[in-house]
Amino acid sequence: MSKRFLSHSLFRPASGIDQSTLVENKPLIQSLERRLFLRQGLSLGALTLLTGCDISNKESVQGVLKGFSQWNDRVQAWLFDPTKLAPTFSEAQVVKPPRFNAYYSVDEVKPVDPATWKLKVGGLAKDKRPWTLDRINSLPKVSQITRHVCVEGWDYIGKWSGVSLRRFLETIEADLSAKYVAFKCADDYSGSIDMASALHPQTQLTTHYADEPIGDAYGFPLRLRVATKLGFKMPKWITSIEVTNDYPGGYWEDRDYNWFSGL
Repeated sequence: MSKRFLSHSLFRPASGIDQSTLVENKPLIQSLERRLFLRQGLSLGALTLLTGCDISNKESVQGVLKGFSQWNDRVQAWLFDPTKLAPTFSEAQVVKPPRFNAYYSVDEVKPVDPATWKLKVGGLAKDKRPWTLDRINSLPKVSQITRHVCVEGWDYIGKWSGVSLRRFLETIEADLSAKYVAFKCADDYSGSIDMASALHPQTQLTTHYADEPIGDAYGFPLRLRVATKLGFKMPKWITSIEVTNDYPGGYWEDRDYNWFSGL
């Protein structure tokens, strides 16, 4: 995650407030601002008026901000239309190669060996046999040309091809009434999405980019593509999928970023 993004905020402190309170809660504050929860920007003085919390108490401020963030997640989930498609674009607009993004540099990427890689299945699914890449590629392929939007503020248009996540979940006889689909990766990244987003027509397990197998730096052999969410909700180098009713969190979500993070 870029330090450039973390350095910018509309947050306005009340006079005399310990600046460390702002720094410690910056992800929560920026998460709220990105969703325009308070359109003129947040201030600790406004938090005092809205909630009566003690702004000199760091735990009190953090509790209020987390409450706002969780409320924001619930509102986004309620407003989400599982049938509305993200805009699509032309082949000529596809960026090649895609932009690398991770919480570490591209030089630190450890390529996955396709000969030994397997996708594990867990949780609320009847068929928990592991999947090879050949088996995944044997399923019907779908493609989309959609915009990838990063929480840092940049975006690009890409062509993503792979297996419909709905089709995959149906194939493993997953409980489609469960709340969450969680993912673990070959590095220590993890993520999760709501079932409604998992079943969205444009959500896919991606194996190809611009009609070529996705490169090592971009998630080979398998990454998640969710056209209706911000980029950090799309794990790369996926090694396991779990269907669950227990909140699974995720790498950035556990560090105070909004869980739903829809566009």
